Amino acid sequence: MFDKIKEILAKVKEDENLTDSLQPNSDLINEVGLDSLQMIGFILEVEETFLVEIDYENFDLKHLNSIETFMSFLNRLEPQHG
Repeated sequence: MFDKIKEILAKVKEDENLTDSLQPNSDLINEVGLDSLQMIGFILEVEETFLVEIDYENFDLKHLNSIETFMSFLNRLEPQHG
């Protein structure tokens, strides 16, 4: 999952070298530097890749404190069937 999230971040940031510097504790907002538009693209890509639906009512920016924190959040979501 970590590698896939790194790939998505590199795609959204349009920086293929980004995957080399990302660690599980990398902060998605302060270190990766996702702006609001990139954040939306990242979330949509994550939903599509992992077949989950992120409920924005229950989503908190603290889930973006690190890639590891975000993965924990994702692991608590129910997979979508369709």
